[in-house]
Formats: sequence, C-alpha cells, structure tokens
Amino acid sequence: MKIKETKECIRRRRRFRDGNLVAVLLAAAAIESRAAAGPVLVFVSNEKSGTVTVIDAETDRVVDTVTVGSRPRGVQASPDRRRVYVAVSDKSSPRNEAIVAIDAATRKIISRYPSGTDPEQFAVSPDGKTIVIANEDASAATVLDLASGRTTTLPVGTEPEGVGFTPNGQFAWVTAETSNNLSIVDIAARKVVGAVAVDQRPRVAAFARDGKKAFVSCEISSTIVVLDPDSRKQLARIEFAQPEKPEGIAFSPDQKQIYVATSHGNSVAIIDTETYKIEARVPVGHRPWGIAITPGGKLYTANGLSNDVSVLDAPQQRVIATIPAGEGPWGVAVAAP
Repeated sequence: MKIKETKECIRRRRRFRDGNLVAVLLAAAAIESRAAAGPVLVFVSNEKSGTVTVIDAETDRVVDTVTVGSRPRGVQASPDRRRVYVAVSDKSSPRNEAIVAIDAATRKIISRYPSGTDPEQFAVSPDGKTIVIANEDASAATVLDLASGRTTTLPVGTEPEGVGFTPNGQFAWVTAETSNNLSIVDIAARKVVGAVAVDQRPRVAAFARDGKKAFVSCEISSTIVVLDPDSRKQLARIEFAQPEKPEGIAFSPDQKQIYVATSHGNSVAIIDTETYKIEARVPVGHRPWGIAITPGGKLYTANGLSNDVSVLDAPQQRVIATIPAGEGPWGVAVAAP
C-alpha cells in the first residue's frame, strides 16, 4: 500500500537532505583547505652553527638547513606563518647584525632588517607590521616598522632578554634579566610607559589569547609569575623544583595548559592555566630552551647541549621523536607556508 506524504513530511525530508548536503560540502571544503595549506614546518635556530634547521612536522624529518649568519637566537613566525624571522648577532661586525626574513615555502632569505645592537629575542605584532627587539648589550629595545624599515630605539631595563606582545597589539613587554623587571612599550606612541617588577632573571613573557593573563618565566628564581595585563598586578607565582629553570613557554591549542622548557631540568613542565599546578614533567633532551607547538598539538623543544630537538605528543605527554639539529639549538618557530 502506497502511503501519501503530507506537505510537512516532504518539507522535513528536504531539510534533512539539504542539511546533509551542506555538511558534506563543508567537510569537503575543510579537507581541501587543509590540503591547500601545505605542510607545517618547524624552524630551529642554531646559535653556534649560524644556521636554521627546518623540520617537516608531519614526518619529523629535517628537510633543509638555512645559513643565516653569526649567532642566530630569537626566531619567530609572522602571524600568517608564511615568513620566519631570525635575530642574528655578530659583535665582531655590527653591520651584520639584523633580523633576517626567510620565506617559509622556499626556505630562502628574502630580506634583512636593521635590528639594533646584539639582538637576542623579539616579537612580531599581531598585525604583522611591527617587530620589537631586545638589544641585550645596550639596555634598549628597537621598534622596527617592517614596511619602511625605520627603527626607534627605546631605553628599557638592564640586559633585555625576551619580548611579548599583548594580543591587541597595543603594548610590547620587554623582560630585563639583570634589573628583574618588565618594560611596557606603547607601540603607537613609540615610548616606554611603565615598568613592572618580577622575580629574578625574567626570560619570556607569554600572553593568553584572551589577553587576561601573562606568564613570565624567571630563570634564577625558578618561578613563573602570572600577571593581569590590564592592572599589571600579580595573580599567582608558580614555583619549580631545583635544578629546573623555566625558559620558553608555549600554550596548548585550547589554552588550558602551558608547556614550559625547564633548561637545567632537562624536561618540559605541563601547567594548568587555571589552577597553576604543575601536572606533569616530560623528560626531553639536554638543556631545553626554546619551545613551540603546532596547531595539531605537537610540541618541539630546542635542546642546546644535546644538539637536538625533542618532539612531544602534547596531549599524550610523551616524546615521540628526537631530531638532530645544528650546534647549540636555541629557539623554535612554527610556520605553515
């Protein structure tokens, strides 16, 4: 017996069919988008070799080595992850000191920008237009406009080390390892507008994506100081066990954890960003310093004394590969050409 469909049944069937079609098309578009995005690449600066090791994050194999110049340390990707910038320091020839720009797809050097003297670490603004550089031997920070190449030099704390941008791009925080403070640089005004005291030898300032917390690693005190970026008041103080000395910081993709390279501790500490508790420690190579994570949750540490890179499955909290690098691996950046 043939059953006649009501108009409402027909409308529901069509909505179901059309909804499935949309879902299929969206899934296909997502797959196509991922394929078009190309490989995720990891760039590791090698301080003593004067090179950058390039790793394919899918295979965890070295695919290239780029010679950049003397003493490369800080390494950062542009916001679109198509460029990688490297700070090159050469005290014997200051004219060679620069921020070197590498095209991530071709792995070729495409530009050299003025950096100020002895550039160590730096940060790229969220809009990709500005770089702020810590000039370690000059107690200064250089603000570089990438479009024009013009620079502004600002006085900051003694022996500046790390730089972090607030997510809105309004301020850059520059850590100073000898004066034990942070200088707050107003990017639009091109001036220092404040300073915040922290623990001994601050290294890295890393901001949560929502801008509500900043995590500052302090090497000698073996602590991480958590600050409110708006009030600049301390929210928490995370203590590490000796001989751990916190250095590089990376957030998990969901921002629920931070991963901290512990340097002398030869491990990565995993910390809950709400409770501030150290949940686990994962042993890695010798003297991990720089650290970075892929969108898929693979974590890479630059191990300065074992001359290699440890690869962690971050959710599983385990090392899944060890990759040879150059001599003195220092920093890590993730690109997606």
